Amino acid sequence: MKKLLLIVCICMAFAACKKETAATDAKKTDTASAACAKPKKKFKMYEMSELAALMEQMYAENEQLKQRIIKGDTVGSFPQHIIKIHSAAMTDESDRDAFFKENAANFIKAQELIYKDPKNAKQHFNDAVSACIQCHEGKCGGPIPRIEKLYIK
Repeated sequence: MKKLLLIVCICMAFAACKKETAATDAKKTDTASAACAKPKKKFKMYEMSELAALMEQMYAENEQLKQRIIKGDTVGSFPQHIIKIHSAAMTDESDRDAFFKENAANFIKAQELIYKDPKNAKQHFNDAVSACIQCHEGKCGGPIPRIEKLYIK
């Protein structure tokens, strides 16, 4: 009988100990979860700068121009809105420095030559692509692999 009573007491003590451990573990988990929970940030829609939108437009137009050059079609006339590269609002206006201005001028010059000297349009086109890449390599690292796809081989 004493043995039975001893076994029951040991089982009750063991059960009480298990409950306390489980409660402590649950409390630790709740505390850890609360500490790891990241505060929710309000979603903010990305809005392109005026210059980024202009560059997207120029990219699309240059894809079409590339196809016309490859096919030997007429190239048309110089798109005047490209000149806006000098004045379009940037995300960070401090990026409009001498480096940017020089590369933008090189790009515009090469673009103008495509239309002035269509016999050598392929070379002028590739020069324009190179001017874009040089600027992106030196500044923002932009979409260089995407720009490189414009090269006419």
